[in-house]
Amino acid sequence: MEPTNFAIKYWAEDDKPREKLMLKGKSVLSDAELIAILIGSGSRNESAVELSKRILISTDNNLNTLGKLSLKQLTTFKGIGEAKAITIIAALELGRRRRAEETLELKKITSSKAVFEIMQPIVGELPHEEFWVLYLNNSNKVIYKTQISKGGITGTVVDIRIIFKTALEHNATSLVLCHNHPSGVLQASEADKQITRKLKEAGKQLDILVLDHVIVTEKSYFSFADEGIL
Repeated sequence: MEPTNFAIKYWAEDDKPREKLMLKGKSVLSDAELIAILIGSGSRNESAVELSKRILISTDNNLNTLGKLSLKQLTTFKGIGEAKAITIIAALELGRRRRAEETLELKKITSSKAVFEIMQPIVGELPHEEFWVLYLNNSNKVIYKTQISKGGITGTVVDIRIIFKTALEHNATSLVLCHNHPSGVLQASEADKQITRKLKEAGKQLDILVLDHVIVTEKSYFSFADEGIL
């Protein structure tokens, strides 16, 4: 019986990403070819590579956008069932976690950009706001980081007592505030400024410096310290 799905072994020689990876290495494969390896097969009228290209085109060939697609959205593509959609979601989530883990070693905060590089993989692509704090030692190295609160699309609640209780538990000498703007707008709201002032004043009483407050979006950031409003 003729197979209904064309597995990689049935593809033309130039259309075999697995073999290409083995012979030439992973770096030479296109995004579509890597996704094709994940899904394994296409359909009678479309190879896995062609199907992958079609999915990528729908996201403007942006892997970050692809990583935000839900199971329901992925299964709207003809040829993508739940199993294949789950495989794509799992692979992209592993990539996101790998980026986050790369920041786990004690990283020295020398600029607002360093804060962005740590936090973007964690909160930069979220559809809701989260407020995080980086706790630093006297060498400005991150000794601990934690989510303080999780909110909606436009805001989150911050408990000042929890922030400084955690700072004392970890013997932090300074901290950096961070939250994301899912809207992509790089502008501090009045509420952002108000909570920053409160935390800075509270920190003075405990000799714990608030070094910066960084607003993170998917592609960029806004630093209170850089803008002179800390």
